[in-house]
Amino acid sequence: MIKVLLADDQDLIRIGLRALVESEGDLTVVGEAADGLRAVELARAERPDVVLMDVRMPGVDGIEATRRIVADPALAGTRVVVLTTFELDEYVFDALRHGASGFLTKDTPPAELLRAIRVVAEGEALLSPSVTRRVVREYAARPARVPRPHPRLDTLTEREREVVSLVGEGLSNAEIADRLVVSPATARTHVSRAMVKLAARDRAQLVVFAYQSGLVDT
Repeated sequence: MIKVLLADDQDLIRIGLRALVESEGDLTVVGEAADGLRAVELARAERPDVVLMDVRMPGVDGIEATRRIVADPALAGTRVVVLTTFELDEYVFDALRHGASGFLTKDTPPAELLRAIRVVAEGEALLSPSVTRRVVREYAARPARVPRPHPRLDTLTEREREVVSLVGEGLSNAEIADRLVVSPATARTHVSRAMVKLAARDRAQLVVFAYQSGLVDT
């Protein structure tokens, strides 16, 4: 059973999300929060697999709540998916930088949202190539972007650096395999090793590392 925590300051949205999630036999809602502070408290109490986190909430917002959840060692198994009104919400990249595993817009079709919960619960990042590129363009447009290399960047092999840069471009494992002329299994292995060396929770953080470290030309 996949445990889901809902965090949104709008009652109607939480009601709709609860009804959708609990219509599935393998999903259950373990709590609801109307602000970020309560979301963190419930996450620590219930240890959900996935948190659907709104960005704009009173008091502690979704970005700070995400940071606190991700920073808590006791919640290492909890993944946060940020819910936004617009795909290019100015806070999306900050959410990813603070450890969110991806984001969804609030008009996401129900079937896609349910699939997303399952994907993230399995430890995968929720970042499609097209969405990744849009987020990246928004980030790159910010003034005075100065690369800040990851402190463990030197532990990567040249091939692993190349793979991380391709992840940063939004390529899937299959696309990386085609680009490098290797098998999908080999590409997946390189991605996994890079994640371990950089202590990345998931693929979303590799995207952040790639851009912050200047591995991708914006």
